[in-house]
Amino acid sequence: MHELSIAQNIVEIVQQYAPAGRSVQVVRVALGQLSGVVPESLEFCFQAVVSDSPFEGARLQIDEIPLRARCRACGAEFPVEWAAFVCGSCSGADLEVLSGTELKVTEIELAEESGEVV
Repeated sequence: MHELSIAQNIVEIVQQYAPAGRSVQVVRVALGQLSGVVPESLEFCFQAVVSDSPFEGARLQIDEIPLRARCRACGAEFPVEWAAFVCGSCSGADLEVLSGTELKVTEIELAEESGEVV
């Protein structure tokens, strides 16, 4: 289950960027449809990693990024359907993946010292 090591890496990123003494409320992650990561497994592993840590109670918000491509033959951009990895305009198969492979922390939401979310 590689989602556990990914969750650990996400927490390391949060440790690097979150100011000491500030409570982390939400960690937002962009997750591409073709990233090979199961969103539910990543959420489960994240909760296990932050349990009994300074980040306990933090939520993982996953923004799923659809798989999109550009046909190199005709230049058309389109969402890729799993059943057919071909251009919807010209039926070409020489595609450039534009999105859908992402896996990155995009935002860390903190609470003020009073507990108010910022």
